[in-house]
Amino acid sequence: MPKDQPADGRPSAAQAAEEKAPFWKRKTLKEMSEAEWESLCDGCGKCCLVGLEDEDTGEIYLTDLSCKLFDADKCACGDYANRFKKIDDCTKLTPDNVPELHWLPKTCAYRLVAAGRDLFWWHHLISGDRETVHAANVSVRGKTSPERGQKVATLMRRIVEWPKPKRAPRKTKP
Repeated sequence: MPKDQPADGRPSAAQAAEEKAPFWKRKTLKEMSEAEWESLCDGCGKCCLVGLEDEDTGEIYLTDLSCKLFDADKCACGDYANRFKKIDDCTKLTPDNVPELHWLPKTCAYRLVAAGRDLFWWHHLISGDRETVHAANVSVRGKTSPERGQKVATLMRRIVEWPKPKRAPRKTKP
């Protein structure tokens, strides 16, 4: 019997609370099932943008250009199952590489969970609605054009400063 379990065999209050905690608070990225892993994606689409890295500072600048498979209206990959076959530089996110992928948005759920942080209010696993990421001004839905092999000078003119997410709405008292 675990040392913090009461003598009657029932789970302790701490164990019961931990069991009720959402999976992203209970598990590491490596411990998640495939379904849990996939559900962490908030659907913002920022990982599908063309980014430029400053060679001196390492800072990443995002453009308003997306991968050619990105469906800007749906804010999702147009061929998710075959993306690695069709796009040479598409990166498969894994529990091992997420902490090293500094180009992922700071709001990315994979980054947050890897760092032991909670999800933002607009994440569908918190809000219960996949549209919240768009309503909170976090996603790039409808705001991108497909990348078509532009030269660096053109890419630099396409750098945009994406808006900060909206604040969580105030809860009204019943």
